[in-house]
Amino acid sequence: MAEVTATTDWRAWQDSWDRQQEWYMPDREERFRVMLDMVEACVGTAPRVLDLACGTGSITARLLARFPDATSTGVDLDPALLTIAEGYFAGDDRVRFVRADLKDPAWVRSLPYDTYDAVLTATALHWLHEEPLTALYGQLAGLVREGGVLMNADHMRDESTPRINAAERAHRHAAMDRARADGALDWAEWWALAAKDPVLAGPTAERFVLYGEHADGDTPSADWHARTLRAAGFTEARPVWASPSDTLVLALR
Repeated sequence: MAEVTATTDWRAWQDSWDRQQEWYMPDREERFRVMLDMVEACVGTAPRVLDLACGTGSITARLLARFPDATSTGVDLDPALLTIAEGYFAGDDRVRFVRADLKDPAWVRSLPYDTYDAVLTATALHWLHEEPLTALYGQLAGLVREGGVLMNADHMRDESTPRINAAERAHRHAAMDRARADGALDWAEWWALAAKDPVLAGPTAERFVLYGEHADGDTPSADWHARTLRAAGFTEARPVWASPSDTLVLALR
């Protein structure tokens, strides 16, 4: 990763990432609120959290703002987003970051703890196909302590409702077009800016070698996620929030 410098405005990069993500998901803050509500309901206000595929640390930032006694381990492979995360949280001893590939079965060996109260992830695991995601859920069942939780908020399509899906997509994209006309940055434009930044240019080039332009994973239904999590060793699993396009599934260990 690039050297974290004191002169880079990491808050501005964090904020710009949030705005870019909100262009795709205007209800993004609502899903984070519900996620943290359920953290409090299930494991209290001082949890040890694994922020899985953490990106810039969006979940961790909201976790610590709401629960100052929480701690977080952020895990990601993306060198550019991790550079922003490490810069933004520099000096906060409640936060650690680990660079690891979730497709590598040995990634758990990089973690500083053997167990966590909660594993939280959002808009990230759709980069995985069903087979590696199933294997990952099995690993996570071994990391979450008894009584702890895993929550995954992501695109979860129900292929049994094609007309509803088409109507939702058309409505959502019309709203995105209006926001774009008002100056919202999309994914490609945001990364183009990162590629021009003196600190982020190198890590950005590396991340495109690793990932390419777009996700190549699957977006199975919420029911698939709940069934797969129960089969992995969680005792209960179901949606606790949903928008017309995305779902937050909670699994209890």
